[in-house]
Amino acid sequence: MNHNRKLVIGLCLLYVLFMGSVAIFYFMRDESFKAVVAASGVGCGAIPLLLAFFTKLKFNMPLIVSYLIFLVGSQYLGSILGWYGNGWWDTFMHLISGAILGFAGVALYERLIHREADKHISPWFVFIFVIAFAVLGGVVWEIYEFSSDEFFNQTLQGGGNRDTMIDLIADSGGGLLVAMWSAIRTKIKLKKTVPAY
Repeated sequence: MNHNRKLVIGLCLLYVLFMGSVAIFYFMRDESFKAVVAASGVGCGAIPLLLAFFTKLKFNMPLIVSYLIFLVGSQYLGSILGWYGNGWWDTFMHLISGAILGFAGVALYERLIHREADKHISPWFVFIFVIAFAVLGGVVWEIYEFSSDEFFNQTLQGGGNRDTMIDLIADSGGGLLVAMWSAIRTKIKLKKTVPAY
């Protein structure tokens, strides 16, 4: 088992055990909403564990670490401790989710592109692919929120159009940071592969 896989298993186990303890704590206190959120945290934290045990995937560490940070921020701090009551926390979580989607775009790009082609791909192409992937993810989420509000009488878009636009800007900002990083990384790789004369 390689070092990355061990680290993924360790971090995810830590999160699963923590959220399991939180679920039991709030279940004993008869706070069902917080107990359910914590129990769903166990499920979310177990996803990389299941992938580690039942697949041979090579893990993209920035993606896994940012995913766990997002889970802590959204599930534990946001929903259980009530930080979503602060106006800025939801925006910050969208910034993080934009970065996660950007890392997912990088991982997808690296699995789709032929190894030899990687030596000739423009950093601008990588930049556009990653930011487009992140923004698309943000748009799909906002469609989900809008549809839930329209068809199921939810209140996910608490601030209406303003909330949607702030969320999309934050998603784009997170994706932009990762897109810039991936483009710079691609440029450095290209310089290393260019033969010296």
